[in-house]
Amino acid sequence: MLSIYDQLLRVRHARGAGFVVLIDPDKLPASRLPAFAERCAQAGTDAFFLGGSLLDAHDLESYVEMLKSATDLPVIGFPGNVTQVVRGLDAVLFLSIVSGRNPEYLIGQHVHAAPLVRRLGVEPIPTAYLLVESGRTTTAQYMSGSAPLPRHKPDIAAATALAAEMLGMRLLFTDAGSGADHAVPEESISAITSVCTAPLVVGGGLRTPEAVAAKVAAGASFVVVGNALEKRPDGAYMDDLAAAAHSTSRVGATR
Repeated sequence: MLSIYDQLLRVRHARGAGFVVLIDPDKLPASRLPAFAERCAQAGTDAFFLGGSLLDAHDLESYVEMLKSATDLPVIGFPGNVTQVVRGLDAVLFLSIVSGRNPEYLIGQHVHAAPLVRRLGVEPIPTAYLLVESGRTTTAQYMSGSAPLPRHKPDIAAATALAAEMLGMRLLFTDAGSGADHAVPEESISAITSVCTAPLVVGGGLRTPEAVAAKVAAGASFVVVGNALEKRPDGAYMDDLAAAAHSTSRVGATR
């Protein structure tokens, strides 16, 4: 059986880029979860990321079970802290915030999480998280105490991503943060993919099919949409976002 990471690679090569929906249990009540998950699957979603910077859901494990009962798509933890690593997840993004210099989110939380991940049998995906300046202080920036990368310095973004890849990170995740005023610039995406071979995930501030298509054309292997779907969950809109990810020719698609 393929690992979740290998399944993601297969999606990337087959569809040009993958379309991932981020679910924050604090913002999507369990009562709406099954219908939402089914609609995502119909639209062509490739995987779910589950988590948030500030999560108050009392029974995350039951929430995961409900999500998995509604769809066969991979459910991948996107944890803001170790309490969000729970049984039932297919995999977890083992995140290091390499854009900042806060040791707690470079290695500190990981020491606490590693035995739990091993005990639960959840697949860890070593992921370099690069928070990019977005025009406002996002929850991710505030909660992690990490300064974002300057949005108009693609060379710094590329060097940071390259260092993370050399350290062994298997996935690169550039994020402007939930509800960002400005998404990750295409110049930064192109700069990163010009020097790195690890798949690049791009999220934060993606609200239109045109924005999704631009990120994929610049080199994104996966795009993540969350906040926009919370505010506008109608089916046609979701279809258009997924189609934009899947139909655009990606720069360096043979990587």
